[in-house]
Amino acid sequence: MDRIAQAFARAREENRACFVAYLCAGDPDFETSLRCCRAVIEAGTDILEIGVPFSDPLADGLTNQLAAQRALESGMTAERVLALVTELRKTTDVPIVFYTYYNLVFAHGVRNYVDKAKAAGVDGLLTLDLPPEEADELLGHCREVGLRNVFIVAPTTSDARLAKIAAAASGFLYYVSREGVTGERASLAGNIAEAVTRIRGASDLPVVVGFGISTREQVAEVARDADGVVVGSALVNCIRDRLDDKSAAVSSLSARAADLASGVRR
Repeated sequence: MDRIAQAFARAREENRACFVAYLCAGDPDFETSLRCCRAVIEAGTDILEIGVPFSDPLADGLTNQLAAQRALESGMTAERVLALVTELRKTTDVPIVFYTYYNLVFAHGVRNYVDKAKAAGVDGLLTLDLPPEEADELLGHCREVGLRNVFIVAPTTSDARLAKIAAAASGFLYYVSREGVTGERASLAGNIAEAVTRIRGASDLPVVVGFGISTREQVAEVARDADGVVVGSALVNCIRDRLDDKSAAVSSLSARAADLASGVRR
C-alpha cells in the first residue's frame, strides 16, 4: 500500500477524514518554506499538497498567485522544488502531492520529470490543466514508477466526463466545490454531499473537497461527507500577513493548521 492509500486507510480506521494542507514551495523563500511545511505536518496534516510555483497559475486566486510570485522571486526552480521535497523526506513520511501545471512537467521531459519527482519522494501529481484525454504519456510513466495521478472534478462535470476522469485517476479524486479559482470564502458551496455521492458512484477512489474552505467549522462540515478536506489560501495567508517576521509566520501557520486539522476529528 502506497503512502496516499495508507493515509486514507488510517483516517478511516480513526473514523475521520484526511486533512490536506496546501502550501506553495519556496514561499517566501526556501528555508522558511521548509519550516512551514514541517510546521503544518506537525500540526496534523495527513497529506501535504505542494504548489509548484508557476508564472501563469490560471486556477489560482490572488493569494496563491502572489505566493507563487514570492517563490519565483526568491529563486525557486524545478530543481529547488524537488530539493525541498528531498529535505522534507528526511523527517516525514506524510504523502506529498504536487499541485502543478503541465507546462512545468513537459518542459523538463515527461519521463525525466516523473523519475526525478519519484526519486525526491513525491507521491502524486495533480496536473491542473492536463485533461485525461491528453494524459496518456504522463499516466504511463507514472504507473511505471508508482506515482499517483490526481484529477479534478468540478460542479459542472457531466456524468460522461466523470467516468473518463475516474478511469484515468489514481490516489484520490479532487472535487472543487465551487466554480472559479482558489481563495478563502465566508461560506461553503452548496450540494457538496450530493456531489461526493455522485463521484463515489463513478469511482472507488477517496474523494477530497477543496476550494474556499477556510475555517475549522467548514472543515468539519465537509468532513462529514468527504474522505479528505483541502485548505490552502487560509494557510498561505498566514505567511503573507507576516512577511516581515518569518518566525511569527511559521508560528501563526502552525496554530492555524492545528485548528483547521481538528475539524476532521469527527
